[in-house]
Amino acid sequence: MRHAGNRLGRYGLSLAVALLIWQAIVSLSAVPPFILPGPLRVGSALWSNASLLWQNALWSAGNLALGLAIGLFLGVETALLLAMSRRARWLLRPVLVAAQSVPIFALAPVLTLWLGYGMPSKVVTIALVTYFPIASALFDQLMALPRGLRDLAQLSGAQRLRETFLLRLPYALPGLMSGLRLAVVYGPLAVLIGEWVGSSRGLGHLMLLANGRGQTDLMFASLIVLALLSLGLWKGVDTLARWVGGGG
Repeated sequence: MRHAGNRLGRYGLSLAVALLIWQAIVSLSAVPPFILPGPLRVGSALWSNASLLWQNALWSAGNLALGLAIGLFLGVETALLLAMSRRARWLLRPVLVAAQSVPIFALAPVLTLWLGYGMPSKVVTIALVTYFPIASALFDQLMALPRGLRDLAQLSGAQRLRETFLLRLPYALPGLMSGLRLAVVYGPLAVLIGEWVGSSRGLGHLMLLANGRGQTDLMFASLIVLALLSLGLWKGVDTLARWVGGGG
């Protein structure tokens, strides 16, 4: 309990220092509000546009949750397939690496063209971005089973399927958590990119509208809401990782 209180105190102190530095930059540089609004102006925008921000945040959060769930499912399935099959490793690993070399900024317009401006293109974009770190981190940990456990599986006559699910997968849970941590960092970026390319709702869409209207305070407010959403998601994954033994 005391440890949690100390952590909250550190977070609060860091936030206060960041706000003071932000306000000092605005005050000392005399930069126009439409370039860099102060924290009080952004806080006012958060309050006065709370309903609008909430509606768009729900849309972005729904896309993020669904895309992350699909990326997690496909990432785990791919890692297990690669771990159990040498042919799959020979065939699929180069394809996965090559696919990840294509920037998401290049993929998002194509996905929007194919799937439209609604939810499907955003969900697929998020799933593609979050899929690879999960699959890669889990596969690496699956293949890092200690020699003693591998020898135990061989002595007991366990087939590859049983060895993977009874030994490799429990041992690889920290790797899965590490990949999931990366995925929840990349996911919000994919949300923004997908909504910037083409969308009628979401925090990214709201940021574009605010930017076009010169409402920089609303744009910053949208960014803060997205940051809070990302921090909450990362904190949830970090708590889960500690619970399963993958946290450090």
